[in-house]
Amino acid sequence: MTLRKAYFLIFIILLVDQVSKIYIKTNFVLGEEINVFSWFKILFIENEGMAWGTEIPGSYGKLILTLFRLVAVSAIGYWLWDASRKNSSTYLIVAIALILAGAFGNIIDSVFYGICFDDSRVHLATLFSNRPYGTVFHGKVVDMLYFPIVDTQFPDWMPLLGGKPFKFFNAIFNVADVAISTGVGILIVFNKKAFHENSKNTLFN
Repeated sequence: MTLRKAYFLIFIILLVDQVSKIYIKTNFVLGEEINVFSWFKILFIENEGMAWGTEIPGSYGKLILTLFRLVAVSAIGYWLWDASRKNSSTYLIVAIALILAGAFGNIIDSVFYGICFDDSRVHLATLFSNRPYGTVFHGKVVDMLYFPIVDTQFPDWMPLLGGKPFKFFNAIFNVADVAISTGVGILIVFNKKAFHENSKNTLFN
C-alpha cells in the first residue's frame, strides 16, 4: 500500500469518527441512550482519561495525558512513513494507519472539544459555543457505541456472585477506538505477514 492510500484511509476514518462524535454531542444529553437492537445501544458518555476510564490524578493529569498522546501520535506517524519508505507489508501499513487514525481521532477530542463545545450534562451541546466547558488540551473524549450482548445475572446458586448482574460486552467506545483495536488485532493475528520485509501480500493493495 502506498503512503497516499494510507493517508486516504486515515482521512476516511477521521471523518466518520468526528462526524459521529459531533452528531452525538449536538443531539444527545450526557447519559442519554437509544436502543438500536437488544444487543446494541447508542449511549453518550465522555471519557475523562485513558482507556476504560482510567485517569491520571492531579490537576495536571489531563494535560500530561494529552501531551503524551501527541508525542505517541508523532511517533506512530513516523512509523507509518518509515514503513512505507521501506516498502513494508501492506498488513503492517494498514495496521499502523488504523492505529494512527484512531489515536488522532481521540486527540482531536482531548485538544479541541473543551473549547468548541459547552457542557452536555443538562442540555444539548452547542458547537463553537461562547461558553465552552473546558480549555485547550482539556477536552473529553466522546464515546457512544455500546454492545451489551449478554445482559443477565449470575445464578442464585453461585457462591459470592449469585444474583448479581452480569454484562458482556460492557465497554462503551467510539469509531477511533474501533480503528485502534482493529489495527492492533491485525498486528497480532497477521504478525508474521505484517513484519515480513518486502512482503507481496495484497491486503487493500
